[in-house]
Amino acid sequence: MTFRKSRFHACATCQHFRAVREPGGMVYTCHRLGFRTKPDYRFDCWDPKEHVKTLMEKERLDDRHNGMAEGETGWGRGD
Repeated sequence: MTFRKSRFHACATCQHFRAVREPGGMVYTCHRLGFRTKPDYRFDCWDPKEHVKTLMEKERLDDRHNGMAEGETGWGRGD
């Protein structure tokens, strides 16, 4: 399964993403890299959470069942 082109690819869906509420607000970090990040940032080391992998696989199978090529979104076709 290819993860790099996934619409789910973001720090918030990675198993190494941590969110901690502090007095000044939320602090988001990558536990693997040890850096602060933001939920919508993307890095090549992305390792999706199990439930995200399940959603990606379901979407891939649904797309294949509906006759869409892998990577095609269906947007912009007048649907």
